[in-house]
Amino acid sequence: MKIIIVGCGKVGATLAEQLCEENHELVIVDKNPTKVQQLSESIDVMGLTGNGSSIHVLSEAGVEEADILIAVTGSDEMNLLCCLIAKKVSSCHTIARVRNPVYSQEVHFIQKMMGISMIINPEYAAATEMSRLLRFPSAIKLDTFSKGRVELLKFKLLPEFHLGGMTIAQIMDKLRCDILVCGVERNEEVYIPSGTFVLNDQDRISIIASPENSAKFFSKIGIHTQQVKNAMIVGGGTLGYYLASMLLQMKIKVSIVELNEKRCEELSDLLPDATVICGDGTDKKLLLEEGLERAEAFVTLSSFDEENILLSLFAKKISSAKLITKVNRIVFDDIVDELDLGSVIYPRYITADYILRYVRAMGNSLGSNVETLYHILDGQAEALEFAVKETPQVTGVPLAQLELKDNLLIACINRNRQIMIPRGQDTIQPGDTVIVVTTAKGLKDLKDILKKK
Repeated sequence: MKIIIVGCGKVGATLAEQLCEENHELVIVDKNPTKVQQLSESIDVMGLTGNGSSIHVLSEAGVEEADILIAVTGSDEMNLLCCLIAKKVSSCHTIARVRNPVYSQEVHFIQKMMGISMIINPEYAAATEMSRLLRFPSAIKLDTFSKGRVELLKFKLLPEFHLGGMTIAQIMDKLRCDILVCGVERNEEVYIPSGTFVLNDQDRISIIASPENSAKFFSKIGIHTQQVKNAMIVGGGTLGYYLASMLLQMKIKVSIVELNEKRCEELSDLLPDATVICGDGTDKKLLLEEGLERAEAFVTLSSFDEENILLSLFAKKISSAKLITKVNRIVFDDIVDELDLGSVIYPRYITADYILRYVRAMGNSLGSNVETLYHILDGQAEALEFAVKETPQVTGVPLAQLELKDNLLIACINRNRQIMIPRGQDTIQPGDTVIVVTTAKGLKDLKDILKKK
């Protein structure tokens, strides 16, 4: 497909890199010639310097022949205008990034009236992921499928669980829980394991199951699964506001530390049930006075990655709080992973996953669509949910007889809202939704799970 990306910031660059890997024809547009040059030199894209809301610039980018235009500049209004103009001069699909909470109540109206295919709010999406983690604080990462009926959870295998040195099959026999271990991260290696795979203490394990079955599993190995009762948030920006709003709805007590006095006043008006503390979030004395040692959750959302990382390390040292650390830049992600900062959230990845899901579903609108897509296992694998239509190569055939690609698991089947962890004699049927975990990138249709003959 031909895709135009307007805006070469963090999200635009991440999207361009991932879409380029999937062999789409890409054109990037930005006012900043340096950003355009750097990105077009690092990946195979056509770069264009200019204003993405200009008809002339969009025409030069080839909007009349484009399949999708994605507007992810720093301005909501610019993104909406780019999409509106693209719709007027072409029949392409349009995706806009809209971040301002002012528009959050009007998103569906804006989308419908302007004919925009998709509106994505990065801060709201990141806040949603964080709120899920605080509902289940023992998880490092928690993704949901099938409207919450299936969960993909990542946790660290600790010695006190007494599972190290056992195969996955032995663990399943011992615990008798209907879950599937679908991924293991060990040092810098990633595995899609079979039943004979031996787990080690300190492995990061990803499991897939219904919420009820995952709760049973964690209960049996002694992991606390109750949501936190209180949370301290450092940073009262848009993301902090969204997260605090969600946590208050979950009946979690919230305190927000924010340096800007005017912003504190705004937050006090917007969130009357939250405790807003006007002060420097890097002041250790202030954090201790406000009860960091007793906090059940500590979330760092400042604009500086280094600040967030150091604050989380400090909180880890003096408290047993669930840690969530926001990181924007991913240049040193391997070092960040080694620091054990609890749950590290990369907002740009979350946004890119939402948009990639839409692009993949568009790529095969008549086949088995990608309903949900997450990058998992430190970005080295994908978990995809397909809505199954008639696919003769796959449907009605026992899973044991399918010639699946290497490093690929059929992790879960949702049939009429019944969640099944599949076995070898189970089959996939039209109307099901199926969750696939794989290190093979770029699957667009269910038949892509098979080896090519």
